[in-house]
Amino acid sequence: MKYTFLILIAFLFVSSFSFAQDKKSKGDDFFFEYKYPQAIVEYKKEKNEKPLSKRQLLNLADSYLQTGNYKNATDTYLEIYKEDTKISTYHFNNMLQAMAKTSGQDRVKAFLATKTDVLSNELLENAEFNYELQDSEKANDLDYQIFNINSNGPASDFSPSFYKDDKLLFTSTRSLKTSKKKPNQEKEYLEIFVAKVGIDGQILNPNPFLDVPASEFHQATPFYSETKDAVFYVSSNEEYDQLTFDENGKNSLAIMMTSGDGTAQYLLRDPSTSFYYPFYDATTSRLYFAANFPDGYGGTDIYYVDTNEGKIMSAPINLGSRINTPGNEVSPFVFENSLYFASDIFYGMGGMDIYKSEMQGDEFFSIPVNLGLGLNSEEDDFGFIIKNNKTEGLTGYFSSNRAEGKGKDDIYGFNVDEKPGLKTLVLRGQVKNSISKEGVSKAAVRIYDTDQNLIREIYSKEDGTYRLEIPWRESLMLEVSKERYSASIRSFDESAIKGLDDNNIVDIELLFLDDLVEEKEDQTVIKLKKFYFQKGNYKITPEVAAELDKAVIAVKNFPQLQLRIESHTDSRGGGATNFRLSQRRADAMKDYLEEHGVSSSNILYSIGYGEDRIINSCKNGVFCLEQLHNQNERQLIVVLNYDLLF
Repeated sequence: MKYTFLILIAFLFVSSFSFAQDKKSKGDDFFFEYKYPQAIVEYKKEKNEKPLSKRQLLNLADSYLQTGNYKNATDTYLEIYKEDTKISTYHFNNMLQAMAKTSGQDRVKAFLATKTDVLSNELLENAEFNYELQDSEKANDLDYQIFNINSNGPASDFSPSFYKDDKLLFTSTRSLKTSKKKPNQEKEYLEIFVAKVGIDGQILNPNPFLDVPASEFHQATPFYSETKDAVFYVSSNEEYDQLTFDENGKNSLAIMMTSGDGTAQYLLRDPSTSFYYPFYDATTSRLYFAANFPDGYGGTDIYYVDTNEGKIMSAPINLGSRINTPGNEVSPFVFENSLYFASDIFYGMGGMDIYKSEMQGDEFFSIPVNLGLGLNSEEDDFGFIIKNNKTEGLTGYFSSNRAEGKGKDDIYGFNVDEKPGLKTLVLRGQVKNSISKEGVSKAAVRIYDTDQNLIREIYSKEDGTYRLEIPWRESLMLEVSKERYSASIRSFDESAIKGLDDNNIVDIELLFLDDLVEEKEDQTVIKLKKFYFQKGNYKITPEVAAELDKAVIAVKNFPQLQLRIESHTDSRGGGATNFRLSQRRADAMKDYLEEHGVSSSNILYSIGYGEDRIINSCKNGVFCLEQLHNQNERQLIVVLNYDLLF
């Protein structure tokens, strides 16, 4: 992949990381010609004469990385990072790649743990998930029957694509083209080949593909759309058989589409931006591709545009930080609502690895899952394609430069019984206040297995939204909680999980304790509307029950509450009579709560105070309006341990 990726961009005169006004050196010249061993020699000479610029130190570190000198690469990246932590995300990924090679994943994990405040949640979650997966038995639980294609040779063959019923398109350097107009340029150009696929999956008699217009320059990474009967492919930006350049002297790669008459048209073209690996999804009319736009997440990112009858109908849309990382993401391929792609992100097996992410709705993706050893290796693995076999199982192809290959990059075939990639379960939604309906931030969202072992824990965002993903399970328990809020516990069996909507939305409502209580008479009480018993009576009427039910709800959601039930009368009537009446009312309220599920252990006291605690001047012998007497007749359910709890 490194070799073929460099060929794709080797004719660009200016790196995407510009030099500003820095004067070039011999080391720079070799670096931008991708002659990394020579660049290392020259940079070391120049470093002895005067300090290298930050840009040149990064070039030196990249050169060490490209030549497999991971220790020197790590040391050089760290030397830069200690002086300036604001290195690009691309070089941050390179540094962690080199670190993983020299010191293992544990050091990378420890380094990441110190950067949680500056790295995206998606990147950290992706890394944690894939590290756990590599350590588990689920990392590679499929039996892949992988075979090297007999037609591979010393050249670089990569980027396979199914073509019609029984053929395969691919990119190769086997007949390297050198510009006839500038033969001394020594530039290598890629070409598209076509071959018949045999019964055993081997490809037979590769020949140059003649259904795209001839070009002296790059034609590569084809994709055939059966629906449109058209081939999408990458081509050099050219006009009248001449390469075109932007104002900085930079040429780039464009995406073209063949037409039925043997001609082709540019679909995506920008003199300063290169496009790679087109894939057309007929179900959505989206054209996916990789590109190196300057506002991406790292090196090359995966994007899509909406199309209609071959016309681009939208600006490029980045797939977001769940898919794109500080590394390079390339070769998108959609199969049965799964996105397969390759990435050289630091938490992989090494180099480029193939990942799978489930597509959820229009804009959401599950955590990309590394397909594990077999399809992936310690080298570069990319260009994955797959389809259902005519008999049973699935068949596919991918490219790799693994050690046992025949050339710089080889095409490998594989057969497998099931769809590759660990199946995951995503739950997402919003934690809301059940009364205000506003989002609840920093609520703990936990998933447990059937044995109540904690599988994963996250916290809701500022707006209450959450997203939680685990390896697929047929049953689980979801718990959501936060201090001063009620807890929500929901169990999901297989049918409940299958009954979720396409986006797996599970919204959770929690009661906020402070919405249920208030301060009255210098104590915290359950918030109730003013209610009255019938004159001289202690019977629980429907109106009284409706208010007491609020206390039932409070205790059911906050079972640690300890209550005292108070009943007070006004001063009218005899004192002893009022005391007995208030006690009977307090006891009646206690009985009602217990009958409706409140444990007796939650109710420490039920006390009738009669007219002992009048709250205004309406005492015995004082004339008062009815309204003022009513202020004294009141029922309170006091929370005794509120201050102790919070």
